[in-house]
Amino acid sequence: MESTPGPNRILIVDDHPIVREGLAARIEFQPDLEVCGEASNIEDALALYRSLSPDLTLIDIQLEDGNGMELIKEIHARNASAKILVVSAFDESLYAERALRAGALGYVNKRELRDSVIDAIRTVLKGERYLSCTMMQHMLRQAMSPKNPSKEDPISRLSDRELEVFQLIGHGITTAAIASQLNLSVHTIETHREKLRQKLGVKNSIELMKVAFQWVLENG
Repeated sequence: MESTPGPNRILIVDDHPIVREGLAARIEFQPDLEVCGEASNIEDALALYRSLSPDLTLIDIQLEDGNGMELIKEIHARNASAKILVVSAFDESLYAERALRAGALGYVNKRELRDSVIDAIRTVLKGERYLSCTMMQHMLRQAMSPKNPSKEDPISRLSDRELEVFQLIGHGITTAAIASQLNLSVHTIETHREKLRQKLGVKNSIELMKVAFQWVLENG
């Protein structure tokens, strides 16, 4: 007699307890899904991923000890077939493509969680990509439009690491603290800051801080 396969096991990685609770409640309501673990930072998430081998991992972009993009890359490097779904409040037009390049299969904006998260989970569990209709249309327009650097949003030209540093600058974190949080040298962070000034066309560190602060205000 064949045994009935158990529910798909989900690992939730988000730095907000209320969000984890909300996601867990929606998942546990589904008979074919269950939450096997929760984490708020990269270190704990990697430990749980190794010990639990979840069928799918939900990851936020902003975590307690770093950027969720780095966690996606770490998991994907360990297991190229890992099923990862990003659930984030950040603008999907800026982060969704980055998440897919890093190894995720889908992206859900937290503002649309109520309506789409379960569909997104089941889609990614099948090994298929999940993006909102708006994001799919955006990517299609990008693919079909000729490149025009003068009209391109300068933020979109930043590397994942530069964007991470830019975001931390916008939160008012000092260079030394950014270096410590990212396990990089102060010199490396200064190099990133200089590249940011060049790519964003700002004259000095004060202007960079103002631009970063405004971006964080608008994007979370």
